[in-house]
Amino acid sequence: MDLGFRMHAERTPNPNSIKWVLGQAVAEGVSSASFLDAVAADVSPLASPILEIDGVKAVTLGPNFVTVSKIDAGEWTELAAPIVAEIKAWAGREESALGPAFEPPKVADEDAVVTRIKEILERDVRPFLESDGGQVNFAGFEDGVVQVILQGACAGCPSSSITLKMGIEARLKEEIPEVESVVAI
Repeated sequence: MDLGFRMHAERTPNPNSIKWVLGQAVAEGVSSASFLDAVAADVSPLASPILEIDGVKAVTLGPNFVTVSKIDAGEWTELAAPIVAEIKAWAGREESALGPAFEPPKVADEDAVVTRIKEILERDVRPFLESDGGQVNFAGFEDGVVQVILQGACAGCPSSSITLKMGIEARLKEEIPEVESVVAI
């Protein structure tokens, strides 16, 4: 029996972000992809039309979800229907959410500490943040300071400083003595 298209919305700790969970893969081949500005359809046929909706500030594509962040003045009662319509239209086309012009962020050469930081972020932190519609990406490590980029529902969330210090920083310090602090950039 074909159940067809499945999707549900989940509130996130950030009142300006909603996570739409789909019953199918979204961002395949990458852990996540975030878009803060208008993007061409050949970069992301899914994010492009959503970002064109007046009041939408950012779109993050995860393994099976789409997190949409709105501007402070935007109202979900006005934004939800057009966002859902664009997600359904994309799913109906059965195309990749990431187009041929999408370029994943470049990965720099890394040492053993950086490798361990990334492993912990992937294994322990990312699943926790994804459950709330957020993402974390490693940005760098220098002089004991880990730099991360919080995306999706985590970007601009009132709880992000707690997540950063009591969650991410505490977890990394637990396993990696070289880590002194974690900052979001």
